[in-house]
Amino acid sequence: MRISRNAAGTVFVAGALMLTLTALAYPTMLGLQTTSSAQNRVIANTSAGPLTEADRDFVVKVRAAGLWEFPSGELALKKGTTPAVRTAGMHLINGHANLDAACRRVATQLGITLPNQASPQQQGFVATLTADQGKQFDQDLANILRVTHGSIFPVIANIRATTQNTLVRQLADQANDTVLDHITVLEQTGLVNFDQVLFKETTPPKDPKVNLTPPAPQPGEPTVVLSPPPGFTPPPSTTPSPVPTTG
Repeated sequence: MRISRNAAGTVFVAGALMLTLTALAYPTMLGLQTTSSAQNRVIANTSAGPLTEADRDFVVKVRAAGLWEFPSGELALKKGTTPAVRTAGMHLINGHANLDAACRRVATQLGITLPNQASPQQQGFVATLTADQGKQFDQDLANILRVTHGSIFPVIANIRATTQNTLVRQLADQANDTVLDHITVLEQTGLVNFDQVLFKETTPPKDPKVNLTPPAPQPGEPTVVLSPPPGFTPPPSTTPSPVPTTG
């Protein structure tokens, strides 16, 4: 059957529209309309203050980070060959369980749809750690996670400095404390190659954007909850105690 020129044009437009709607999956599921990529664009006015695209993207990134760093911590408990690596695993589990709970609470209050899976790139990190054995696992865990934590630090700082939303501000505060704690315990493994870490942190990613974006959840899909294993004991904080003063 021949397709008329008008019909063919309609098919082309419909296809392009579908790609656009796919690219805007998260705003669409929020019930929001946005055609701008400006991160300071206000997409909702909430009781906690205006919500920008950058705010929403930050909440999604916090969720996605936990979805791969939490299982990485579980792998560290099982496969780490040194006490320091296993301790880092405990901090990853505890930190992201608490941060994810806060993230899910904030997302509910702000009407933000969260992913249930990490991005393809992040899933690749977990696959690498799953395949690793022995000292190679220890080294990859310390360096992969040190790079990703170092890269997210400026993002947290920017959101904390610019957001007008009190809930996003609180989440940024908690994320900052969590990331600093994790950077500290990763460095305490003695396995971080700082030259390589700095290079990777300052080199633009070569992965296509689709590999850096967590997939949207399916309609009706239950929310994944990051729960520590039975009998898990939270590790002590790495935050130094204040130095007492005299006088």
